[in-house]
Amino acid sequence: MLNDYVVAVASGKGGTGKTTVAANLARTACDAGQNVQYLDCDVEEPNGHIFLKPQDISSRQVTIDVPQVDLEKCTACGQCGQICQYGAIICIKENVLTFEQLCHSCGGCFRVCPDDAITPKPLEIGAIECGKAGEIDFVSGRLNVGHVRTPTLIKEVKKHIRPETLAILDVPPGTSCPVVEALKETDFVLLVTEPTPFGLNDLKLAVELVRELNLPFAVVINRDGIGDEEVERYCATQNIDIAFRLPDDRRIAEAYSSGQMVVNVLDDYKKQFHSVLDYLESAKGTLDKIERAQHRSSNGN
Repeated sequence: MLNDYVVAVASGKGGTGKTTVAANLARTACDAGQNVQYLDCDVEEPNGHIFLKPQDISSRQVTIDVPQVDLEKCTACGQCGQICQYGAIICIKENVLTFEQLCHSCGGCFRVCPDDAITPKPLEIGAIECGKAGEIDFVSGRLNVGHVRTPTLIKEVKKHIRPETLAILDVPPGTSCPVVEALKETDFVLLVTEPTPFGLNDLKLAVELVRELNLPFAVVINRDGIGDEEVERYCATQNIDIAFRLPDDRRIAEAYSSGQMVVNVLDDYKKQFHSVLDYLESAKGTLDKIERAQHRSSNGN
């Protein structure tokens, strides 16, 4: 069983089928008796709920602290602006201007103000939604429109990861800061791509990222058969495992467009998603053996 295991499902670009793979993998693992969490870290455009259809949703707002200046106390010394490296607070003559969207909530301006004129003010950036999709624990982040603190909200989503479960993270597309935040401290990454020139280009970027983060990974080819064999050639030359191939099947597209789970409506794909779980268990076993060997070596045994 894949207990205490965090699997991130990522992609170098949007529209590759990342959520399809993540949601159906979660459902397959749950049906196999695994304790499963599905965490939607794609907080700017979460859509896992469309397929998993969680019930009994509870929601809580997520806030961060931004500076609030009492101009009656402020002496316009300028120390707050000097310490802020992001230009989120600026002293101009006798006025202090704050730019909440630039603030990184480090608290430096609160600490250096000699007049106690700056106090923290909560700023709502989004919400965390929790529920149950059958036996699957469902967690999703939803960033408020106009806010840019995606990594902060992703951190809040990941705080819900529990021990003794298989946690499946639906990661934002691309290779930017939100993706890095979502991938941190995961155990394994499945990179979803399509067998096209665009898919290959973005896959290469994603591979560079996970290698930089020193994370074990494998590739999932979605819509297999629509393009060429360059993705497979690239994986072969780079010694990258292809964990799963999901064919270009009109029935899958029809299930997706109607918000249905592939494994719920197409029995012939249940076995294929089970093969992904088998692959992950095998990969986990191999990595566990390597870690034990390294531990013995470091202890001189």
